[in-house]
Amino acid sequence: MLAEPAPALSDLALGLVVVALAVRLGRTPAPHRHWRTAFWWAGAAALAGSVHHGLVKHSQEWSGPSWALISAMVVVAVSYLLAATVAEVLGPRHGRTFWLLRSVGIGAYIVLAVTGHAGVGALLACESLTMACILALWGRAAWHRHPMAVPVIVALVASAAAAATKAIDPSVTRGVALDPTSVYHLAQIVGMVLLYLAVSNPRRPDREPRALPG
Repeated sequence: MLAEPAPALSDLALGLVVVALAVRLGRTPAPHRHWRTAFWWAGAAALAGSVHHGLVKHSQEWSGPSWALISAMVVVAVSYLLAATVAEVLGPRHGRTFWLLRSVGIGAYIVLAVTGHAGVGALLACESLTMACILALWGRAAWHRHPMAVPVIVALVASAAAAATKAIDPSVTRGVALDPTSVYHLAQIVGMVLLYLAVSNPRRPDREPRALPG
């Protein structure tokens, strides 16, 4: 019997959808390879989350390490999302920019760890700083009329809105036999589909993306 049926099944649905999107991206020549890798890691994290909610939560001993592993997978997915963003917005030769921006979230977590506030929750909170950097880069891209900017921003905002559903009072979602975590999983499907559409749609030749001025 599943420990947390609704979160397990909703995470399974999210994982299957994202993996399917990753497979489809692999058949599309347009997107940068980092997009595909980000989708693969995000899908794997969701599938691992399904196992965590359904089976591992039965064990108090393994629940913590399992959640830490899933969080690490999310961190890798966000890293590739940032790498794809840097490549699309600034160009492929901005490795230093990637590491500079990546150090924002990592540096914040190191500070929390040194001050005794380390943990999975703190790690994921610090990743929101990296997501803010990603959104800022796409905002800059929109200013310069990058053809992918608006669709990607819409997808990122949808994902942020999905994350916000985790703060909903459980009494609100109880009427549809779901909990906030399950609502988040299902809402995140919308964000991932929008991101897939943003990076996979063919671009008109006269609007090919180019590196923005430094």
